[in-house]
Amino acid sequence: MPSLLIKTKTNIPALKRDLVLRKRINEALSEGIRAGRKLTLISAPAGFGKTTLVSEWIASGEISAAWISLDENDSDPARFLTYLIAALQTLITGIGDGVLAALQSPQPISTKELLTALLNELSSTEDDFILVLDDYHAIDSNAVGELLTFFVENIPPQMHLVITTREDPALPLARLRARNQLTEVRAAELRFSESEAAEFLNQVMGLHLSTEDIAALETRTEGWVAGLQLAALSMQGKADASEFIRSFSGVNQFVLDYLLEEVLQRQPEHVQGFLLRTSILNRLNSSLCDALNESTSAQETLEQLERGNLFVISLDDERSWYRYHHLFRDLLRQRLSQKHSKEEVASMHIRASEWFEQNGEAGEAFQHAMSAADVDRAARLAETAWLAMDETFQTGTWLGWVKQLPASVKRVRPVLLTQIGWSYMDAGNVMLSESSLRDAEASLKRPLAEMVIIEKEQFRTLPARVAFARAYNAQTQNRFDDVVRYVETALDIIPHEDQYMQAQASSILSTTYWASGELDKSFELMSNWVNAAQQAGNIAFAVAASFGKADILITQGRLRDAMQVYQTALSLAAEHGAEQHTAHHHLGLGLLHHEMGEDEPAAHHLQKAFELGRQTTIVEWMYRKSLAQAYLKESEGDLRSALELLNDAQRFYVRTPIPNLRPVEAMQARIHIKQNHLNKAQAWAHQSGLSLQDKPIFLNEFGYLTFARIMLAENQNDQHFQTMLQMLESLLKQAESQNRLRSRIDILITQALAFSAKDSAKALAALEQALILAEPEGFFRLFVDEGKPMAELLSKFKSNKLQQQANRILAALTPSIHPSLFSIQPLIDPLSDRELEVLRLIAQGLSNQEITQKLVVALSTVKGTSCAHLRQTASQKPHRSRRSRARTGLALTPTIPKTILLVLTAIPPCRYIHAC
Repeated sequence: MPSLLIKTKTNIPALKRDLVLRKRINEALSEGIRAGRKLTLISAPAGFGKTTLVSEWIASGEISAAWISLDENDSDPARFLTYLIAALQTLITGIGDGVLAALQSPQPISTKELLTALLNELSSTEDDFILVLDDYHAIDSNAVGELLTFFVENIPPQMHLVITTREDPALPLARLRARNQLTEVRAAELRFSESEAAEFLNQVMGLHLSTEDIAALETRTEGWVAGLQLAALSMQGKADASEFIRSFSGVNQFVLDYLLEEVLQRQPEHVQGFLLRTSILNRLNSSLCDALNESTSAQETLEQLERGNLFVISLDDERSWYRYHHLFRDLLRQRLSQKHSKEEVASMHIRASEWFEQNGEAGEAFQHAMSAADVDRAARLAETAWLAMDETFQTGTWLGWVKQLPASVKRVRPVLLTQIGWSYMDAGNVMLSESSLRDAEASLKRPLAEMVIIEKEQFRTLPARVAFARAYNAQTQNRFDDVVRYVETALDIIPHEDQYMQAQASSILSTTYWASGELDKSFELMSNWVNAAQQAGNIAFAVAASFGKADILITQGRLRDAMQVYQTALSLAAEHGAEQHTAHHHLGLGLLHHEMGEDEPAAHHLQKAFELGRQTTIVEWMYRKSLAQAYLKESEGDLRSALELLNDAQRFYVRTPIPNLRPVEAMQARIHIKQNHLNKAQAWAHQSGLSLQDKPIFLNEFGYLTFARIMLAENQNDQHFQTMLQMLESLLKQAESQNRLRSRIDILITQALAFSAKDSAKALAALEQALILAEPEGFFRLFVDEGKPMAELLSKFKSNKLQQQANRILAALTPSIHPSLFSIQPLIDPLSDRELEVLRLIAQGLSNQEITQKLVVALSTVKGTSCAHLRQTASQKPHRSRRSRARTGLALTPTIPKTILLVLTAIPPCRYIHAC
C-alpha cells in the first residue's frame, strides 16, 4: 500500500452526538439490501444530509461497510483504484495487493484489467458487505466513470455499492431500474418532514420555535437540511426569530451564499479569522492551527466549532483531527482570497509547510510549499527527504513530488537531478534515469555560484553516485563491459576511507559476476555490501541485500547456507524493528523448505511472507511473489493457474541488477511441455534465438535446458540428439569448473531424462550422480516436479546408499505404493476399499471438502475415516521387523501402519495436517 494515502479518507464519518434519526429512509435502504439490488444511489443537491444519512444507516445495521470520501484528486483512475482498494482492505485483509503493486509498476497496465482482477478477488469473499463512494460528484473523469460502470455491471453478489452524489453519475440507471437492481433516494425523500425539522431545530440546535415558525421555515427551505442548519445558526441571538423566518426566502438562487455569509459574519472576529486562515488545510489539528494562526488557543476554538455544528467534521474517534465541510471550506477559501493578498495566503501555506516539516510530514510540507509557489523551498524539502525515502524504498512516491517542480528549478540542482536519476534507476526506467544523470552532469559544469546545493555530503560524492547509477543501469541491460568501466570510475573517485560507498559500488560488480556464473566472487562482494551497510547503521539495506546473498547461495545449490543467511537477516531485522523489509526472506525460506519437502515450515514462512508483502515498498515484491505462487501451483499439478501466475509475474517484472537467470517465458515453455502443448513451447524456442550451434553461457543456461526438453518432447533424430547431448555436456563442464552445484543437478537430471528412452544404464548413472549431489543439501522437489518420467526412472533405480532418498522421492511421485519396491506383510485388520480410496485421495493432496465431493459422504466421516479411524486401526496392526524396515529405508512410527505411512510421505504435511 502506498505510504502517503490519507487514511481518514477511508474512515466512516463519526456520528454526531445529537442526530435526527431517519428511520423511514433507513428502512428503505435496508430493503434494497434484502432485495439483492446491486446499487443504492443517493442523489441530491448539496446540504441534504446524504453523508450523515448513510453513516447513520451503516451504524444501525448488521452488515460491514467500507467507505471512501472522494475529492477532485480522485479523478485519476489509478488514484481512484488505489483508494478503492484501501477502503476494501479495511474489511478484507490483503484484497487487491496485486493490483496495488501493478499500479506502482513502471510498465503501464490497463486500469480495466486491474479492476477485472480486483472483481475476481472480491467474488471469492464469503461475507456480505457494503462499499460507500461518498461525494462522487467530485469526480470529473470519463475514465473513472467508465471504470465505475464496469464495476457496477460486474459487481459480485455479496457486495452492495452505495453512491452519494450531488448529480447523477453516468451509469446505466434506466437498465438497473428495469432489472430492479437499483435503490434510489432523491431530494424528495431526504427533505426533513415537519416533525423532523421540529426535532432538529428545537432539540439539536437548541432553539425554541413555535409550531407555526417551524412550519414556515420548513416550507421556505423545502426541508433542505443545510438550509435549516444555516438558518438556525443565523437565528441564534436574534430577538425576533419569527420576523427573520418571514423575511427568509428559500427560492433565491443565492440563498446558500447568503446563509453562509450570514453565519460567518455572526461569528466573533477571532473565529472568523481562524476559519479563513485554516481553510487552506485539508485536515487540521490544534497544533497545526496554532502554528498557522500564531496562537495557542486552537484546541478550544475547534471544540467550540464542533459544539456549534459549524461545519467541522471529526476525522477520528479521539477528535484530534478535523476537516471542514467541503461547501464551507470552499466558501472560506473564496473569502480568504478576497480578504487577503496572494502574499499573505502564501505566507500561511509556508507556515503550514514548516509545521508539517517539523512534524516529519515531508509530503504535505512539500505540497504546501508548492501551493505557496515557493518552488525553492519545495525543491529543498525534496532534496532533503530523498535519502531517508531511498533507504526505506519510497522513491516512487518521491518522484511524484519532484515531477511538479519546473525544469528551471531542477536544472541548477545537481544533487536533486542525481537523486531523480537514482529514483528512476530503482524503478527500472533506464531511459529517464540516464536523462536525469546527463542533466546532473550538465549542472555540475555550471560555476559553483550558480548551483543550488542543499545536501553537501551527497554533492561531495556526486560524480561517484552518477557513475554508480550508470553501472546499475548497464547491469539491468546486461551491458557488462560498461558495468565494469563505470564501477571502476566510481571506485577511483570514492575516498578509500568511505567503506560504505566502496562496498555499495562493488555490489554492482557482484551482480555482474553472478550473471557470468562466478558465484564465489559474487557472494564475497555482496557480503561486503551487507556488512558495510550494517556497520553504517543502514539496517534496511543490510536486511534487503541479505536476500541477494541468499539468492546467490541458492543459485550455487548451497540451500542450508542460504537458510542461515535468511535467519541471520531476520534476527537483525527483529533487533532493529525492520521486520517490514523481510517479506522476501520469509518467501525464500518458505520455498527452501518446500524444496526440501518440509511443507509445514514452508507454509508458515509463506504465510508470513504474504502478510509482510502487503507492507513492503520494495519494487520487485509482486514479481517474486507471483513466481513463487506459480511454482507452488506447478508443484500441485495446477498447470493452468501456474501459467496465469507467470503472466502476472511478467507484468510485474522490473529490471534490477539481479540477473534474470530463469526468464518467465522459459518457465512457461516448460509448463507447455507438461501440458502437451508442444507447439507453444516450440514458439518460445524460435523466439528465444537460442541455437545449439552457439556456445552456451551461464546466463542462458536455463533457456538451453528448456530447449533440450523441447527437443526431447519432439523426439528428434540421432544427429540432433547427439548435438543436444554435447550441449548438455558443455554446460555441465562449465558448472563443474565454477562449482555450481544447483546447475550440475539440473543438467544431470536433464541428461538422465534424455538417456531414459535410449540408454537406460547412462540414464541411471546420470540420475545417481544427481542424487549424490542433491542429498547433502536436501534437494527434493527438484526431482519430484519432474513427474512421471522421473518416477519411471526411479522405479528402476537400485542403490544401497541412495535407496532411502530415492524411495522418498518416489513415494511423493506415486499415488499408490509401487509393488516392486515395497514388500508389505498382510494386515491383521486389512483396510477396507473405502479406507484405501480415502488414502489415495489424501495422497493427491485433496482437502476434506474435496474428498467429500469425490466420495459423497459427510465431512465428519472424512475426518474420521482419513485420520482418526485409521490411526485407531493402526494401533492394532503388527509392526514391521527391523529387516523389512531396512529394506524400504524408512523409519516407521510404531503407531502408524505401513501402508498409511508410505502414502502419507507423499502428502505435503500442511495439507495432511489440515485433513486431520
